[in-house]
Amino acid sequence: MTDSPSPHSSSAAPAAERPLVTLLLIAYNQAEQIGDAVRSALAQTYQPLEIIISDDASSDATFAAIEAALAGYSGPHRVITRRNATNQGISAHLSQIAQRAQGELLFVAAGDDMSAPTRCERVVDLWLARERRPDLIATDLADMDEAGNVHERLSPTELDTYRTFDDWLANRPRLIGAAHTWSRRLFERFGPMLPGAAAEDQIMVLRAILSGGAVSLREPLVRYRRGGLSRKRRYRSVDELIARMRQSNRYGLAELAQLQRDAEIGGVGERMRAAMAPKLAREQFIRAMFEAGSLGQRLALLIHGAGVKLGLRIRMFLYASCPAVYAPGIWLKRVVRKDRG
Repeated sequence: MTDSPSPHSSSAAPAAERPLVTLLLIAYNQAEQIGDAVRSALAQTYQPLEIIISDDASSDATFAAIEAALAGYSGPHRVITRRNATNQGISAHLSQIAQRAQGELLFVAAGDDMSAPTRCERVVDLWLARERRPDLIATDLADMDEAGNVHERLSPTELDTYRTFDDWLANRPRLIGAAHTWSRRLFERFGPMLPGAAAEDQIMVLRAILSGGAVSLREPLVRYRRGGLSRKRRYRSVDELIARMRQSNRYGLAELAQLQRDAEIGGVGERMRAAMAPKLAREQFIRAMFEAGSLGQRLALLIHGAGVKLGLRIRMFLYASCPAVYAPGIWLKRVVRKDRG
């Protein structure tokens, strides 16, 4: 891992009445898009601003593209560039650089998206107007295609209505974490996120609801690029389908572990355990089915899978024991997609 201030940055004395904030720009194998993301970070109108640009061990030229985008920068923001020696994944990567950040607010920025120049300024204005109470601020986004053309506005769930743990349990919000800003307090209270989760958005929103609250700013301050790392890619074979199912299972178990740990800290551990018991039973069953060493073990799981619906038990048994039965369906879907294309 390397971690160093950019030689192209300069520091400005922070204004006494304005908090220092940090923009966390994370990248992974985004050599073609990261330059736009870096330039949008440098163009922020807010001061004082710290920008941490972190490459999660990309296998392409992402880090070189970061350095190229910073070449010649002499603006007011303090810029730190770093890269991991091994890939950490989204939750661990964000936690890693959040612990290095100096700002009171931490802005999440993805390496294939672009922040509007006033993003930091508008969010800080809202935070100060709310007397620094909210622990998470989510903005709207502008849908951007892979060529950079902007389309419709994206408006995730209104978070102001989520005031208690009961609200979150009743209807988990639809979120896009690439437009979130967190308070430092969330890490001081709950600590870094556990590694292994595919996304941080539900985790951090729950933390905020259990703390100072989460709010929405209805302005499209992030250009959200289609086809990024979070895109659901189509599978082309049974083996690829099963590999993705197992990956999704690992992600699901990691998120459940994180939510449970945070709920314990927030004083609602027993209620979270009861609410998540059906999902935990499903994910544990799926893991056990794929890890079973023999047909007999899988049959025993199929018969005795308490707390898991029979339909899911049968599907998982077939995926783990005789996945070839799904090959014709996958082939047919590919043919239909090709004809439509």
